[in-house]
Amino acid sequence: MMKKVQECGPGAEGVRATRAARVPAAGGGCPSGADRFRREACILGVPCVTLRDNTERPETLDVGANVLAGVSSERIMDGARQILEAETGWKNPFGDGRAGERILQYLSDSRESLDDLTNF
Repeated sequence: MMKKVQECGPGAEGVRATRAARVPAAGGGCPSGADRFRREACILGVPCVTLRDNTERPETLDVGANVLAGVSSERIMDGARQILEAETGWKNPFGDGRAGERILQYLSDSRESLDDLTNF
């Protein structure tokens, strides 16, 4: 089982998401200590085992993309088993990546409305 869990980075420092994208092809998950990485892994559909007792990204827990394992070897092994057996394909809790488009549309529409008010 442990062959399926790949080391994806230096723990608390995080890792680049491009490196994490290789993990699903191996059929595994990724241990992490960095909240930034857990967000990226969740967005990319990579299951994650958190090597801490808490997370600033509870959304990843809510959708099943992440398991809090703490730092004891027994809990880490349990977390790895749990995440390897978990379903993937969760809904991205951080949005659809189109916020910028919606903001531009809103600003454009707002400007047109202001122009209409000043041209009476």
